[in-house]
Amino acid sequence: MAYQKFEPSDELADETYDAVEKAETSGEIVTGTNEVTKSIERNEAELVVIAGNVSPEEIVMHLPALSEDKDISYTFVPDKEELGIAAGINVQAAAIAVTSTGSAEDDIRDIASKSEELLEAEE
Repeated sequence: MAYQKFEPSDELADETYDAVEKAETSGEIVTGTNEVTKSIERNEAELVVIAGNVSPEEIVMHLPALSEDKDISYTFVPDKEELGIAAGINVQAAAIAVTSTGSAEDDIRDIASKSEELLEAEE
């Protein structure tokens, strides 16, 4: 995908799904492209997670650049359906933002660090 700036490993994707699930139960997340965009613009997002199989890709292609402009970490996962399940909703999620990490703070920090390394390696 043109908007996907790096390909996360299966391990990183699994860690991300688990962290989203943990943040959803003990912290706060927002789901959907519009809500994620607002949370980035308001500097409320701590981590943005974008699904890699969104079609049309224009729905989420602005999120990486917007996140970079606001110095907010972001990562990708392969599947919007799995992202929706991890987010605790019964529908697919093109993107989510963790706005309060709860008990997932260390996991979120680790994912952000690994994602930054992958992003730097691609540049």
